[in-house]
Amino acid sequence: MTTATKTVLRIATRKSALALWQAEFVKAELEKFHPELTVELVPMSTQGDKILDTPLAKIGGKGLFVKELEQAMLDGRADIAVHSMKDVPVEFPEGLALNTICEREDPRDAFVSNTYKTLDELPKGAIVGTSSLRRQCQIKALRPDLEIRDLRGNVNTRLAKLDDGQYDAIILAAAGLIRLEMPERISDFIGADISLPANGQGAVGIECRIDDEATKAFLAPLEHHETRMRVLAERAMNRKLQGGCQVPIGAYAEIVGDDLTLRGLVGAIDGSVILQDSVSGSVKQAEQLGEQLADTLLERGADKILAEVYRDA
Repeated sequence: MTTATKTVLRIATRKSALALWQAEFVKAELEKFHPELTVELVPMSTQGDKILDTPLAKIGGKGLFVKELEQAMLDGRADIAVHSMKDVPVEFPEGLALNTICEREDPRDAFVSNTYKTLDELPKGAIVGTSSLRRQCQIKALRPDLEIRDLRGNVNTRLAKLDDGQYDAIILAAAGLIRLEMPERISDFIGADISLPANGQGAVGIECRIDDEATKAFLAPLEHHETRMRVLAERAMNRKLQGGCQVPIGAYAEIVGDDLTLRGLVGAIDGSVILQDSVSGSVKQAEQLGEQLADTLLERGADKILAEVYRDA
């Protein structure tokens, strides 16, 4: 891991443009704080990148995007992996942990269309593309007249399908378009009151080996405390619901002063039932608040909705 003059740190990353942006961002931050450090990218293809003709929920969810990266760390081929937090499963393999959460970008969903400016403008029967059951259930609840079609692939692939006329509009994470310097493709930001974001959406997380103290020391300056507390609350709710990544669950926390407010949602895929609630308390109790909100949603029938989703998957 060391040379005569510099220390080398290797980042396992997917090959998509957004994943590479995130890895390059972390590389630049590490080298800014640690001029003595040489950071190398280790690009690799994951199962989630290879299987593009099947909805994520049917092939194992978003965990398929991180398994190969985690194996590279366990094998010693890489020291860290950089993830979109909304893609990170709530459980980690033995020996690995989520060590660092960087400052959050805009967490909202983005409405993208070449013809229409907003979701409201879409005519009856318009075709909307998304791979997210969370987005699907909320859009269906708001506009049951729209046709939702599965949309897989990286950001550029999805935009190309829109430009090819396969969809009237698509829904993407605003953060990805902003990071890839394509904010002009965002026709409208969809507020959290219309489409509650996924837990961790817009945040970048860094995973590493639990026993790698040297790497953890290098990562320390990249940690953003407020983002961590927000994401911990959101992930705690998802974990208590046993939700995984690819399920119709939304979770979004905001912090004002020392208080954290968490909103949560569980919906039937067709939008026929949407359970929503919120909880507020001390930011120090972030994870407990997430669990508390999950309990409330479970008492209202969230478990039955999720059981049906898993049965149909």
